[in-house]
Amino acid sequence: QVQLVEPGGGLVQPGGSLRLSCAASGFTFDYTAIGWFRQAPGKEREGVSCISSRDVMTYYADSVKGRFAISRDNARNMVYLQMNSLKPEDTAVYYCAAGSFYGSSCGGNFYEYDYWGPGTQVTVSS
Repeated sequence: QVQLVEPGGGLVQPGGSLRLSCAASGFTFDYTAIGWFRQAPGKEREGVSCISSRDVMTYYADSVKGRFAISRDNARNMVYLQMNSLKPEDTAVYYCAAGSFYGSSCGGNFYEYDYWGPGTQVTVSS
């Protein structure tokens, strides 16, 4: 069965750091792009970051550029989202998603992804 899980959420103070993990199973991980999305109450789901198959390219939303970093470890079927300099507006449920993209690319649109994890809560507050 295809499965994605996202350990690593929690409560952090503004300016702090947190690392999210995405553990994948049930599909060919090496040839699949992984995206991170988030959704806050009353807001639409937005793309945060993604990393292509074979680590060819990465994408970051303007709101997180310079603060977040995505990486993947194919040997462990894992993708990570390192979040630094966190702001209260980063508070949301974060989702890991997997999909196939032509040309070893990735994108920030939710409909481009085939499989989704259950999400993990990230709260940034003093």
